[in-house]
Amino acid sequence: MQEWIDTVAGGFATWLILPLIGTGIYLTWRLKLVQMMRFKHAWKVISGVYDKPDDTGDVNHLQALSAALSATIGIGNIAGVATAIHFGGPGALFWMWVTAFVGMATKFSEATLAMVYRKEHKDGSVSGGPMYYIEKGLGKNWKPLAVIFAGATIISSFGTGNAIQAFTVADSMHADFGIPPWVTGIVIATVVALVILGGIRRIGIVASRLVPFMAALYILGCLFVVGMNIAEVPATFALIFKSAFTPAGAVGGFAGSTFFLAILWGVRRGIYSNESGQGSAPIAHAAAKTEEPVREGTVAMVGPFIDTLLICTLTGLTILTSGAWNSTFPDRVPASAPEVTFAGIELLPGGSVKDNDLYTGTLDVRDGRIEQEIDLVFNNGFVHSPHLIQLGPDDEAIPIHDARLHIEDGTIVDIVDSDGQSLIATAHFDCEVLQNGSVLTSFAFQSAFARHLGEPFGHLGSWIVTFGVLLFAISTAISWSYYGDRAVVYLVGRKGVQLYRWVYVSVVFIGSNLALAVVWGFGDIALSIMATPNLIALVLLAPKIVALTKEYFSRDHVEVSRAKWFKA
Repeated sequence: MQEWIDTVAGGFATWLILPLIGTGIYLTWRLKLVQMMRFKHAWKVISGVYDKPDDTGDVNHLQALSAALSATIGIGNIAGVATAIHFGGPGALFWMWVTAFVGMATKFSEATLAMVYRKEHKDGSVSGGPMYYIEKGLGKNWKPLAVIFAGATIISSFGTGNAIQAFTVADSMHADFGIPPWVTGIVIATVVALVILGGIRRIGIVASRLVPFMAALYILGCLFVVGMNIAEVPATFALIFKSAFTPAGAVGGFAGSTFFLAILWGVRRGIYSNESGQGSAPIAHAAAKTEEPVREGTVAMVGPFIDTLLICTLTGLTILTSGAWNSTFPDRVPASAPEVTFAGIELLPGGSVKDNDLYTGTLDVRDGRIEQEIDLVFNNGFVHSPHLIQLGPDDEAIPIHDARLHIEDGTIVDIVDSDGQSLIATAHFDCEVLQNGSVLTSFAFQSAFARHLGEPFGHLGSWIVTFGVLLFAISTAISWSYYGDRAVVYLVGRKGVQLYRWVYVSVVFIGSNLALAVVWGFGDIALSIMATPNLIALVLLAPKIVALTKEYFSRDHVEVSRAKWFKA
């Protein structure tokens, strides 16, 4: 199952690289660098200069941006950046920047179209997004594509906005505090339920208060770590640019990467982080109180700047300047984990292993150590100093003195002790391994705090990440529920919303107990299915976006508002 998901997710992600980047470049050209030329105007709109309470919509500009940011500022900023660097090397961060820069023009276009073609309901609420501008902008013949997008949005809300968030929080809580994943799942599901059952107005209010706080806390933590390693910053930027265009060699525990892997993982995690081109954010921006579509478009393009060019960059610098990206850290790995691989090889770039290098046979264990010379691989890196132990009822480590490992195609199928008893269910390796995901970011904080402030302060660094993961994940799950319920409204009407919300809350709990690779792979597949119809619509409707943009900025209201801005 996991291998199939990895293959499909990788195929979708590879196919999407050119359309995503290409569409962003095309829109940047057609809109004459709107992300740079109209950046200042966007901040004026966000400040409230143009707010009119009587305009159509559900939330003001700041709340709409906060709702969209609360969906994008999340696990992608903590775990996603770490994953990109883990597989693609430092150069992956450069390709995340490229994705974000051209993605600003894409976000501008998405939100503008969402405002033009949004639907106002009888109760005064609104719905908008790619499903509406595909059907209304391209015509009825394109409705099947709109239906595909809406269906993919619902599926993606369960993966991208839900299961991935719940899993990462549960993983961090278990690693830092030993809290069982099912407990974390219940708590998060309860919090999410209390907010999303109140609809977009409650989501907007919560997001506008939570997002600035959580972003500021995490940014300060990153700045502190980068500041402590300030001498490494110039060399780190040089490494990022060099690795973006040339293969990154193996160093420390890092297995190396290729040019293709740097692009692949940079774009995969970049689009996951800022969602440009995916079509999710315009659903939130369509709820803004304004009669000017382009105005909200300028607000939307600030999202990738804050999310990727600011927060993801700080996460990447924290991981790279601290040295955590190519260092091994103590860990306890289940012997039965499918990621544990035995092979007598040198790892390929990216940490992969050739099938014909996988080991099949038996290995002897004496005093917890494997007697034969064999390479043990986990998290796409070599495992150092593996020591086999058994976990007791209270998770205490019980030494395994003598045992035999039975291996098939690199995977442990059984562990038998000297009495013939199977230990596979409780056996673990105490070892040092490369880390991935939010755990890697946590170790980067922890190691930097411990090295510069003293060992007792190490846990403070990891707690900052854990707290950030918790807030980011909850806010993302809350906002993604709105994306899903707008898709439900489009497909079956408002009658299906309440059922969707309860199913959504249930998936929060389920996601907290799934496997990392399965969760991320599932999220990538759903994201790719969403993005495809949206990108088609953006390219075909580009002339409409250009015309609206020229008309808006040709009027004198921008100059008039400038006097109001200075007066305020």
